Amino acid sequence: MKADFQTWMGTCGERVEMALARVLPPAELAPTRLHEAMRYAALGGGKRVRPMLVYAAGEACGATPAADMALDGAAAAVEFIHVYSLVHDDMPCMDDDALRRGRPTVHVQYDEACALLVGDALQTLAFDVLSQLPLAPALTVQAIQVLSQASGSAGMAGGQAIDLMNVGQQLSLAELEGMHRLKTGALLRASAALGGIVTAATSEQRRALDAYTHAVGLAFQVVDDILDVTADSGQLGKTAGKDAAADKPTYVSHLGLDEARSLAESLRQQAHAALAPFNGAAQRLAELADFIVLRDR
Repeated sequence: MKADFQTWMGTCGERVEMALARVLPPAELAPTRLHEAMRYAALGGGKRVRPMLVYAAGEACGATPAADMALDGAAAAVEFIHVYSLVHDDMPCMDDDALRRGRPTVHVQYDEACALLVGDALQTLAFDVLSQLPLAPALTVQAIQVLSQASGSAGMAGGQAIDLMNVGQQLSLAELEGMHRLKTGALLRASAALGGIVTAATSEQRRALDAYTHAVGLAFQVVDDILDVTADSGQLGKTAGKDAAADKPTYVSHLGLDEARSLAESLRQQAHAALAPFNGAAQRLAELADFIVLRDR
């Protein structure tokens, strides 16, 4: 019998924590302050949703024990990109937040220059890790391309730029969706794609993963917007109410709370439907969709 979902999440968290710790530079290695701050940012916190998507996609595509090292590397790489984005996002020139994952943000714990360099170093480390995956060269290139495109101006960074340019502005629903499919959704889609690449998924499986994360990626942001107005800082591990205080366009401000919740549920159902080609082998992906939409933090 398979372990329950909570146990599986814990196992994934332990796996990626070990993978992150293994490839991060030791804190005592010069420059020690930078390396200490990198480890502070990356270790010991977070939901680890993106690594879980890597592992769940790999499992759905028939991962064997031989693929474990590559899956761990892909999971670490995508988490490094995510963490770098959080470190930069929290800085005064961006969202100016003092709390992340229940602890002081990196620029508060250290300083702004250090935080900037932490993000830079984590980003480049992600691609160093991908370049060393034990895969066929063609698959390694695919993995690097997928993560780089999801991270750049056509993905996460571009979505963040759109977000910053529209503080206090009204966006249409289509514009809001487009922004969040880049800012949040692109990296989530890349996470599942990496799980498929590492396990040499078929074309049909890759299309199914993309359809699944097309729904899940948007649902994640819709739920984030809901939690920003319904949860407190202790639940979230970050400052609650930041979007409203900054006058940012959100799904709640656009649709209202009830309609935003209905949209999240509709996206959850779309994600489940997208998994049909796996014929029941994508249990963890289905459970992840439920976790993303039904979470309270």
